[in-house]
Amino acid sequence: MKKQSAFPYKLYLVISQADCKHEHFLDVAEQAILGGVDVIQLREKNDVMDTFVRKAFQLKEITDAYQIPLIINDNLEVAKKVDATGIHVGYKDVTPSEIRNQWRKTKYIGYSIEYLEQLNNPQVAVSDYLGISPVFRTPTKTDTVTEWGLDGIKTMRHLTDKPLVAIGNIHLHNVKSIINAGADCVAVVSAICSATEPRKAAYELKNEILR
Repeated sequence: MKKQSAFPYKLYLVISQADCKHEHFLDVAEQAILGGVDVIQLREKNDVMDTFVRKAFQLKEITDAYQIPLIINDNLEVAKKVDATGIHVGYKDVTPSEIRNQWRKTKYIGYSIEYLEQLNNPQVAVSDYLGISPVFRTPTKTDTVTEWGLDGIKTMRHLTDKPLVAIGNIHLHNVKSIINAGADCVAVVSAICSATEPRKAAYELKNEILR
């Protein structure tokens, strides 16, 4: 199917302090933006509300300065408080329909797809992009159902025209094959957050995507 361009990003960073091995997450985020990251999602599942909000405001100062969209993972209250660009949810979280009703200002709602039958869920139509999770299994997310692989991305590409954001053990040596399989954008965690030089890691990933 013809792909939409409503989500025009290529390199998507999912970040938390716990995933940043060598630097503070705010420093990693800024370096990643300078390297070519187009959009950043803050994922802090274990933080209490006040801490999550504080981190989100701190990160938003950076993303606003570089005009980079900030997506909040799962937490609608945090997303609204900091006036984020959007929110990303899974099928066990608040639904895209509920988000549309409660937060009319949101620009993007991402929705994770973990098995093909979810494409029949009416929430897919309400979403702006679909997260294909995981492409390959990864230690940063262990509560997933399907390991999609490249064939899974190709199948999804034929079944929907929604923008596809692939995530899960993506790195410099497989990122181009994931784009070629039909993903519009790739989301990474460790490939940048665990890198000793986040800016260089982002730059190399972005160049590989675009070449």
